[in-house]
Amino acid sequence: MNYIISILIGYLLGSIPTAYLIVKQSKQIDISQNGSKNIGALNSYEVSKSKLIGITVLLIDFAKGAASALFTALLFGESFELQTLAVTFAVFSHCYSPWLKFKGGRGLATAAGGASFVVPIILILWLVIWLISFAFRRNIHFSNVVATILVGALAFSSADVINSAAWLTDPPAETNLLFALLTCAMMLIILSRHIEPIKEYFRNQRNNIRSSEK
Repeated sequence: MNYIISILIGYLLGSIPTAYLIVKQSKQIDISQNGSKNIGALNSYEVSKSKLIGITVLLIDFAKGAASALFTALLFGESFELQTLAVTFAVFSHCYSPWLKFKGGRGLATAAGGASFVVPIILILWLVIWLISFAFRRNIHFSNVVATILVGALAFSSADVINSAAWLTDPPAETNLLFALLTCAMMLIILSRHIEPIKEYFRNQRNNIRSSEK
């Protein structure tokens, strides 16, 4: 029952379509039909032309992940497994909201909010890799994908180090395999929402190469 309740907490909190509601209420714009059509902070800013709206969406989406972990801990005590399940399902329902015909955002802010409470080292690693990648390519989506893939790889290759150090993961997972599987599950959900933008990135790269060859 604890597992089901944890999943429901995350799923219900994550499913709240923050960007859609705020942009619709403040600008009377359907964000799912404008800009990149992504239901997230960046598209909120680009569609509304308002930094305040973009930051507000970002903070609320971050809070959805953090609240999922926090509420689960308040109900069942600190548990890597239960808290990470809640956060993972918050990310899933944020990315595929049942209130918007399973459209949604890319899950990064919500995942960051949850990770900041349960596995802050994952958030730190992701940000470091993202910054390095962005310094080379200057493309947000490319950096998102690289950071997400490499963090998933590190979750498997270095689970014994990350999970065994209490200051890196508190509370630690019961097993290193559990740590790796739950971390990678979250990364895969995020990757699933980056398939189209990364395809577009590589199409643009090919077009630029062809143009330069002419």
